[in-house]
Order: sequence, then C-alpha cells, then structure tokens
Amino acid sequence: MSEPISNTERGGISVQIEHIFPIIKKWLYSDHDIFVRELVSNGCDAITKLKKLEVMGEYSFPENYKPAIQVTVDSEKKTLKFTDNGIGMTADEVEEYITQIAFSGATEFLEKYKDKTTDDQMIGHFGLGFYSAFMVADEVHIDTLSYKEGSVPVHWTCDGGTEYDIQDGNKDTVGTEITLFLNEESLEFCNEYRMREVLEKYCSFMPVNIYLAKENAEQEYETIDEADLRDDDVVVEHIHEEAKTEEKENDKGEKEIVEISPARDRVKINKRPVSLSDPQPLWMKHPNECTDEEYKEFYRKVFMDYKEPLFWIHLNMDYPFNLKGILYFPKINTEYDSIEGTIKLYNNQVFIADNIKEVIPEFLLLLKGVIDCPDLPLNVSRSALQNDGFVQKISEYIAKKVADKLTGMCKTDREAYEKYWDDISPFIKFGCIKDSKFADKLHDYILFKDLDNKYLTLKDCIEANKKEEAEHTEEETQENAEENKDEKEPEKTTVFYVTDPVQQSQYINMFKEAGKNAVILSHNIDTAFISHLEQRDQTLQFKRIDADLTEELKGGDAADDDTAKTLTELFRKNLNKEKLEVKVESLKNEAVSAMMMLSEESRRMQDMMKMYNMYGMDPGMFGGQETLVLNINHPLVKFLAENQESEHAAVICEQLYDLAKLQNGPLDAEAMTRFVTRSNEIMVALTK
Repeated sequence: MSEPISNTERGGISVQIEHIFPIIKKWLYSDHDIFVRELVSNGCDAITKLKKLEVMGEYSFPENYKPAIQVTVDSEKKTLKFTDNGIGMTADEVEEYITQIAFSGATEFLEKYKDKTTDDQMIGHFGLGFYSAFMVADEVHIDTLSYKEGSVPVHWTCDGGTEYDIQDGNKDTVGTEITLFLNEESLEFCNEYRMREVLEKYCSFMPVNIYLAKENAEQEYETIDEADLRDDDVVVEHIHEEAKTEEKENDKGEKEIVEISPARDRVKINKRPVSLSDPQPLWMKHPNECTDEEYKEFYRKVFMDYKEPLFWIHLNMDYPFNLKGILYFPKINTEYDSIEGTIKLYNNQVFIADNIKEVIPEFLLLLKGVIDCPDLPLNVSRSALQNDGFVQKISEYIAKKVADKLTGMCKTDREAYEKYWDDISPFIKFGCIKDSKFADKLHDYILFKDLDNKYLTLKDCIEANKKEEAEHTEEETQENAEENKDEKEPEKTTVFYVTDPVQQSQYINMFKEAGKNAVILSHNIDTAFISHLEQRDQTLQFKRIDADLTEELKGGDAADDDTAKTLTELFRKNLNKEKLEVKVESLKNEAVSAMMMLSEESRRMQDMMKMYNMYGMDPGMFGGQETLVLNINHPLVKFLAENQESEHAAVICEQLYDLAKLQNGPLDAEAMTRFVTRSNEIMVALTK
C-alpha cells in the first residue's frame, strides 16, 4: 500500500522552462494541435500496459470494463480534459515519469534541436509527450490512481513555471485524468467541433476507443428496437408502436385494410457515444480476411474520394521489420486531373505525417494509402532518415511489393492489367524514371497501345519494327555491312508514336495505308519516359509520326530541283517566312496536299521549354526547324507550280500552310483568326 501524501509537497524542475518554451513554440507553430496526439497516445499506452498486466495475472479488470479515452471540452471554464482508464500512477511514479523523465526529455530536446526549429526537421514529435500540454495551457493538472491495490489518488499541478505541487487527490477509479487550463491563444481547442477535427486527424485509428464530449451538454436520446437493447444502455422509456395500416384497392377493385408495417416494441435510450477511432483498421487485418467492399469503404472513409480505386496492394510484413499498410491506385479521369496522392504514415496506429518521401519512394507518393511501421525511427531529422539504412530498406520493400503486384497481375490477369493500364501508366512510368530497380522489374511489363487499340509490350514493339526495317534493308549486301561495321553506329530500331490521335489523324491514315503502325503516347510524362527508355537501350529510338517522312509514304520520284526551288520561293514570299524549310515530295496519298514535319529533337526541346515555362525563347536556337512538305501529286500544289503569278497563289499558300500546321497542333490566336476569315472568304468566292 502506497503511503499517502500528508501535506502538499512542492518540488522544483531543473529545466529552465522559459528557455525551452520559445524553441518548442516555434517548432509547434504550424501544427500546434500536436499535443492532442501526444496526450491521447499516452492514454493508449497506459491502457495497453494495464491489459498486459491483466494477461499476466497481476490485475483483474472490474466488471464491465471497457478500455476508452474520454476527451471533454468545456468552453465556459476554458478547459480540456483527457481521461483514460489505464494503468494510473502512484505519487512516486508521477515524480519519476512526469517530473524527472518528461523534463529531462525536454532538456535533451533543447540540446538536440536548439538549432533545428523548422517544421521539416522532424517527422515525428514523440518524446515530448505530456510536456507538449504546456504549449497550449497556462496550467496543467493531473489526477491519477494507480492500479496497485491500496494506492492513494494523486493530484499534481504545474503552472508552466519551474515549480509544481503534488498532494493527495480524490480520484476513485483507476486511470489518469489530465486537465488543461487553456491559454488565450489556444481557446479554439475547447470548441467541440475543432477538437473533433483534431482527433479525427491524429487519432482515427488509435488502438483504443476515443470519445468526445461537451461538458454540461444537454442529454441526447435515440430510439431503437427493443431487441437491440444492450446491458449498458440507459433506458428512458419503453414505447409500443401499433401496427400501421392503409386502405388499398385489391385486384377485384374492392377496398380493404392492409398492414404496411407490423407492431413493434421500441426503447428510448440515452444516445450511445460513438468512438472517433477505429481500433481495428483494415490494414491491421490479414488480406485474406478483407473483402473488396471493405477495401473500397476504407478508401472512401480515409481519403473522402468517392471515385472507386482501380485496385490496391495490401502490405503485411513481420520480418525483418514490422510494416503493414494498404496502397491504392486511384482512378484518373483525364490528364488534367491532379495525380498528387496522399500516403499517411502511422506508427503503431498513431498518425505521424503525410507523404514522407524518405520512407515512401517518391514515385509512389502519386498513390493513396496508409503505411504503419512501428519500427520506424522517430524524433529524427529528415536528413538522418535519408541516411538511415533501415529506412532505405523499408522504402525498397514497398517499391518491390508494388512491382510484384503489377508484374503478377500482368502475368496472371492480362485482361485486367490492360483495362487498368491507361490509368496506372503515369505511376509506373514515373517509377521507372525515378527508380532503376523498379524499372528493371517492370521493363517487360510496360504496355503501349497501338493505332488499333491493341496493347503491346516494348519487346513486341521492337520486334514488329525490326521486321519492317529488315524488309527495307534486305538489299544491303553482307560485304558492305562487314566493310563498314567498325565505322557505323549501332543500328537503331525506330518506334513511331502519336500524341493526339484526333489532331494527327491525317498522318495516322497515311501510316495505316502504308501498312505501318504506331503507338499512342498522350500523357505529359511520356516525353520524359521515352527519353528514359532510349538512354537504357542505345539501339532504340522513338519518333512521332510527323517527325520524318518514311519511304513507305512516298509514291514515286520526288519533284525535280527546279520545281522544288520554285515552290520554295513562292511559299517563302507569300508567307513572309524567308527561312521556311520546304520539301516537295511525291506522296502515295494524292488527297494529302501538305504536311508539316518537325524533327524529334526539336519537338522534345519544345516540350521541355513548355514544361519549364520557357515560352520567350526561340526554339530555332536549338536547331531544327519545321519543314513544310508539299505533295506534288496534289492538284493545288501542281497548280501553284505552274501558276506562280496567279492572283490566288497567295491565298492557296497561306491556306495550305495553316492546314498543315493544324495537323500538328493548334494555331495561335492571331493565326487562327486569319485562317477562319480566309476560309470564309474562300467559301464566299465559291458562290460567285
């Protein structure tokens, strides 16, 4: 039996709190609500310890014991209470755990982090625990009663200075109650709705039920079926509801009384408290125990996203480290949707932070999910995390599990993999660019959709294009090849692609007529991705179908030099573009009058300039201009070649040029205005 405290004892705290306060306050500035997490998690720890003692036979729970933490707000008294029914403390333990440990911990904090007071220095705030209460409170009281038989309740007070008082208390149930007398800057926390918000932020999945109440609030009631009545319900009134009837007309046209709801017995009870936490979150269960609907419901609840996720990966690892979690691949409707995800990091079901890239591979931050890793080192700087080998292993494991899931799906359920591909490809491609190991695993499982909407692997694309190229180089003798093999660079296999099937439809039609194929690369990340693939394989190159005029598209001999020179000068003059590159070719498709070609290098440079908002720079400075290709087989081009002095020559030149440009991309505002006006004038002329 612990000795009672006969008189009030006064003690001194060695730490100069006034010195540490400015540092802690600055540290907590952006998330000054963190004290809620600290105090609630301390309560959870106290309950966990009591459960262990019960299992060990050193303590017996009282009848109807239900572990819980009660948070109570009182706006009138400006107080906030945290009450747990955990292990409790004796006076000696209060001295040891609160006075000595907490404040010595504060000393350590002062020494360790005095020069690191920005928010991004630490990922977790564990270690301060109870002490964080002084960041929002002018005064803090502790009322506690130890589980030990014969223990005397303890009342401890401190006003945030260097002294505290400890005396006998009057608490009559095992556990601890911490009361915060809030300072004027922190009165928001005695608001019920604000506190609910904070608890949901930090404590939604703590391993103990957490309840929120408002002091002196009016009693609320609910009515339930008597069959649903529980032993702990407080019954206010028994209600018998008579059967409900209604007059209806039967098949014979006769009116009769029909029962539409049977009689039932109901009970009015005090409204049951609803826990703000889910002590058994989905990620703590084994994957075999979880249904698809449970995964979807969890996704909706946690991320407030009502678009159904594509699929998910359940992480469940016990060795060599403890890690659980669920990663979701969200649905992206368009390329303009934000693909920024949210991955919440937990430690033993206690929320730490969102999107910690030192723990979670950067490319997976595009996903949504939760990761719970009790083995994660906390209260360390981000730079320390970056250099921590253990953390690196966690990151690699997560990336490996995602890669295994994707490759497994491609092997065993190719149909589903193809169905998801358009949505998941940005994640995968970004991952391949950022993580070489991930790229190695996924290399054979990258899909490309061709012009017939068929999905091909990179290997399929290369093989198909190698076959085409071989047919056109068959005439080259082996002797010549042997003679030049040391001088020539390795031959490259070209994979053609389109970025906009609608806008580039003319080129696509010509490609198909020539029996050629291309893949569709329409996402913003594709330019960087194909550059990545080319770097990995020096024998591979990607070209947009309007980057080059392949031999398959040509229909005969090109125009003679005089004709080409004439048309070049004509277009340069009428378009007022002295440096315009013009080629005159014979194309198989006589319906095509003109095309615009832009080298692959120039296009990628332009894409990069757009990405970095370098709109003021001249793309021509990097080499490679647009080339206007004229089809000498088209009547309009023939007309221009033979009638340079025609009054219509200028209009035809301008119209052909704009039509060719439109096949590549939209015209600028001024050019579009001229094009529309000119088109209307041409149609008016046809009516005369």
